[in-house]
Amino acid sequence: MIGYGVPGEQRWVVAQARLTREAKRQQTRERLLAAATAEFGRAGMAAADIATIVAEAGVAHSTFFFHFPTKEHVLLELEAREERLMADRLDDFLATSPDLGAALHKAVDLLAELETTLGRPLFRDFLAAHFSTTRPISEEGLEHPVFLTLVALFDGAIRDGAADAALDSMNSAYFFLIGLYALLLTIGEGPSRNAMLDDYVSRTLRSLQPPR
Repeated sequence: MIGYGVPGEQRWVVAQARLTREAKRQQTRERLLAAATAEFGRAGMAAADIATIVAEAGVAHSTFFFHFPTKEHVLLELEAREERLMADRLDDFLATSPDLGAALHKAVDLLAELETTLGRPLFRDFLAAHFSTTRPISEEGLEHPVFLTLVALFDGAIRDGAADAALDSMNSAYFFLIGLYALLLTIGEGPSRNAMLDDYVSRTLRSLQPPR
């Protein structure tokens, strides 16, 4: 009987050690992401100083590249997190059964609000990343929850007769988002901003209407 419990105890110790290492790794990653977000918000991704980021995070220079092979990988992780938050908020709004116009306006508002959260330099990088030809290959496997929510929205509109039955919901969601990203990249913060965004939604709605 003596020693029968030792292998189990050893496995427990090993498992606890792994959990501790993973927790520390995740904490380091979160510090790096927070420091990088602040630096990107100050200077933009291209001009961001990695030395400043690692100093703020309190880690070695090589640690940054262990977690994020390039600065674009930081942006992709931030993008994934912010998209998940936006999708959750959009899902909550859609649960109130708004019409298609109100739903599209909400999507525009949520993305526009992100500029205030991130700051203009980082927000522009966030949008420009969707048009980048150097996005890391791993990005292809990332989920885009806002896009998927919009696909479901257009599916419902087509099914209910609020949109042309001949439309492709995936294409409609893609065209809407890409157009919105491009518009937010090019317009400033002047008095015409809201009017242009409202006009964009109005034009989108007209393009979706069933033929008469």
